[in-house]
Amino acid sequence: MSPQVEVQERNREMKMQCSRYIRLVIAAVRPFSAAPLLDGLSASDTPASLSTGAPTGSPSYKERTGGNTLGKQLLSLVYAKRSAVVTIRQWKEKGNQVRKYELNRIVRELRKLRRYKHALEICEWMVLQPDIKLLPGDYAVHLDLIAKVRGLNSAEKFFEDIPADMRGRLTCSALLHTYAQNKLSEKAEALMEKMKEHDMLKDPLPFNHMLSLYISCGQLDKVPGVIEELKKNSKPDAVTYNLWLTVCSSNNDVETAEMVFLELKKARVIPDWVTYSILSNLYIKNGLSDKAATALKEMEKWISRKTRAAYSSLISLYTNMQDEDGVQRAWKKLKSCFLKMNDAEYTCMISSLLKLGKIEEAEKLYTEWESGSNTGDPRVANLLIAAYINCNQIDKAEAFSYRVIQKGVDPCYTTWELFTWGSLKSDRMDRALEYLKKAVASVKEWNFDKNLVSKMLEKLEEQGNVEVAEELLVEIRKAGKLNTEVYNSLLTTYAKAGKMPLIIAERMEKDGVPLNEVTRELIDKTSKMCVSEVSCRFP
Repeated sequence: MSPQVEVQERNREMKMQCSRYIRLVIAAVRPFSAAPLLDGLSASDTPASLSTGAPTGSPSYKERTGGNTLGKQLLSLVYAKRSAVVTIRQWKEKGNQVRKYELNRIVRELRKLRRYKHALEICEWMVLQPDIKLLPGDYAVHLDLIAKVRGLNSAEKFFEDIPADMRGRLTCSALLHTYAQNKLSEKAEALMEKMKEHDMLKDPLPFNHMLSLYISCGQLDKVPGVIEELKKNSKPDAVTYNLWLTVCSSNNDVETAEMVFLELKKARVIPDWVTYSILSNLYIKNGLSDKAATALKEMEKWISRKTRAAYSSLISLYTNMQDEDGVQRAWKKLKSCFLKMNDAEYTCMISSLLKLGKIEEAEKLYTEWESGSNTGDPRVANLLIAAYINCNQIDKAEAFSYRVIQKGVDPCYTTWELFTWGSLKSDRMDRALEYLKKAVASVKEWNFDKNLVSKMLEKLEEQGNVEVAEELLVEIRKAGKLNTEVYNSLLTTYAKAGKMPLIIAERMEKDGVPLNEVTRELIDKTSKMCVSEVSCRFP
């Protein structure tokens, strides 16, 4: 990120906020949460919060159980190479029972932790047990895990091999969810037609999958049709309305959003914090401060320990309103609910403080994070580095970075990129090149930053700095991005320095770069100047 585009970044903040809401709402459209995993509980008995995958806020499995349990042993398998099946077998060999409902709960916890491989191993073990009776919901979860671990083709093959009496609404919805995640519109639409033929569209979940698909693909024109079809077959739920409001926010359509919210209230659907966060963001984008403040107050009412992610959203929204009191209040509530903040929460709060111009408070909060976190995430430190560079304090940024490294935090590509921009901003081109080399060395493959390189070439032209320009050309060659414009820039730099480069035409031919009229003019111009010793070192 370039410190020079700080203003543009702030202008894009609202759009980024909207994107976060899209991810939050789409994440709520889970294929099957706890309900289908509970023996004896039909889908129609499923509470709304479970069927939509909304967080219930219940204690984790570890918190609910005491002693040495199978759940604790399986959840302790942190490394993917370790086998869940071996753990279950050893548990049975010791004379312990293995109950289906317990395994279902463990699978649910592992999915929450995104440890899909071990969850899949448990599902596959249950399929092989003759004394375990599987339900459609079990197959649905199994399919979803296969898609996550082994990919779409394996998930489709599994679906085809499912017993006919299990290939119903739940498993079809799981496959539909997979298509939505992979943005496969045609396959999803074909499956929806088959589900319609077999009268499987009696709840909003499949339609929510289609809405999330169209939003992800930018096919917003299809959203009204899906909602209309949903209303013919079922009733929209909170997730439906949140997705619909997200579309309104993407279109910056306040009037339609308020109409949708009014419909939600008339339908007696209970809104959640996401509903009010989308509305707040939309109002803030349109400068409707009073309406935004009202929506944020409502949002606060729906936030609790059960909805931890909501706190970061609330902090960001108050930041966008430049409401420091609201930011501090939300942070205080978050800290009162949980003993330890995670990296994402510290990142959110430090970022908010910096946007509010509270650098000293951000520094104190970083020190707090540093003393309590063992993740070594360089992205947290990058926030302060970027702030110092934006304030033209690159020396302070370098000193801070040295401290961070001493504390065992390894810089990442973005760290070095920030310093490259900072050095460029302060006309220290030798340092800019040094930092660029470190950035490139920190990744397996450099995702060539055309904007950054163009700015460096432009600055080198102004300075007539042929040595750094030649070294930069070497880095560009390694990335396979050499072109006529780069060589023309090098020639312009030589012309500015009053020097003649050697065998430029031959070098360009060797690199497979064609000459154009500008190139020939620059070669002719520099040919009348003194030969540069620098070009002798860069054949």
